[in-house]
Amino acid sequence: MALVYRAELSPSKLDLVGGWVSTRPWGRGTGSDLQRIAAYRFDDPDGEVGIEAHLVRTADGRLLHVPLTYRGAPAPGQEAHLVGTMEHSVLGRRWVYDACGDPVAVTAYLRAVVTGGTGAEEHVVTGDGFTPRATDAAVVGSGAPGVHVGPLDGLSVGDSDAATTVRTGPLTLVVHRVLQPTAAPGGPVLTGTWAGQASPVVLASVRPFS
Repeated sequence: MALVYRAELSPSKLDLVGGWVSTRPWGRGTGSDLQRIAAYRFDDPDGEVGIEAHLVRTADGRLLHVPLTYRGAPAPGQEAHLVGTMEHSVLGRRWVYDACGDPVAVTAYLRAVVTGGTGAEEHVVTGDGFTPRATDAAVVGSGAPGVHVGPLDGLSVGDSDAATTVRTGPLTLVVHRVLQPTAAPGGPVLTGTWAGQASPVVLASVRPFS
């Protein structure tokens, strides 16, 4: 279950994303004029790290996939993956990271892809508890339940013009950054649908390390 707060953010998530994606190989020339399309979340079993992926449209029509993590303190060893910081009116300062360099998020993606997992249910925090809210992107892995994803053996992260590749132990996670309805690669994948996108789009894939 992902908890969502009614809060003011400074800068906004979209502003933070817009300033960062233009620095990446898959986001060059993007500029800061982005349109939010949808988002989905995964759970951190320890409840410490927020995991949220944004789907945004650029001014030239590209659809980008930007998974982030939110932490309440700097994450040692993840300095190269820091997107920026924001002030959250309920939780205080949040350190925002590229999820592809965050072991908590990479584990969540691997598990979802290889075990057939889905995105987290979202609940809005209210004064007297939690209120469920509908997610605006549905994601599901193509794998099968019961597959074990062990502890990660370090992360090696590399960007290309269309994807980010994360190598860890015997597995390679490929997070597709520039999205388009193409044929799925071989092996288990994570696909998503949202309003205006009826056919599933591949968001991530997993293959043995090579």
